[in-house]
Amino acid sequence: MCKNYQNKSVLQKLTFSPFIINKTPAKKIAYIAVVTAFLTVCNTLLEFSLFDAQYSLTIATSAIAGILIGPLSGFASCMFADAIGFLMNSKGGIYMLWVGLAIAVTSFLAGVIFHFIRFKFKGAVFVKLALICIASFTVGTVLINTTGFYMYNYYVVGLPIAFLEYVSTTLGTSANYLTYLIYRLFFKGLIFNCLVNYGLIFVLTPMIISTPIFKKDLQ
Repeated sequence: MCKNYQNKSVLQKLTFSPFIINKTPAKKIAYIAVVTAFLTVCNTLLEFSLFDAQYSLTIATSAIAGILIGPLSGFASCMFADAIGFLMNSKGGIYMLWVGLAIAVTSFLAGVIFHFIRFKFKGAVFVKLALICIASFTVGTVLINTTGFYMYNYYVVGLPIAFLEYVSTTLGTSANYLTYLIYRLFFKGLIFNCLVNYGLIFVLTPMIISTPIFKKDLQ
């Protein structure tokens, strides 16, 4: 943990991670810009859509961003990266704010959980990473992302025919939010995309925070 981090105000700790909180304003901006650029590349090159489901590594990259630069800094980087990525690779579609919001909130939650929860036992980092994955799935994937797509389909373009057929033939019930969630997670395979991202969070985060540049401040 960096020097005097615990003595910083709550707003400062919500904005910056221990890694950049004591850096000069210019260096803080530089680090946030680098993370934003990296996230933009990931959004542009490592993401694709299939009907109304998004497949990417943005859950993992956004969570790690929140850990490295802080909750609000990560949130801002994710929102900017998503908007820039859309402008670079919109393919004629509309900007779906809830997609960027879901990964931005994941970044925020990851930063809060990792830096504000203080466990003091061996393997505590993996417990915090598990909490990050649970929070990301519950808030980002379910409450924000799936709700956004459900509302968009229900009120704007109409519920997908494939979804209505899936509900009728497989679930044997009526179309509603819960069946839409099941449809996205299992029929569209979104759950597998989530699991891949969670695996990357568990593998990459300990490796990254163990490197010399981050070890003193993040471990």
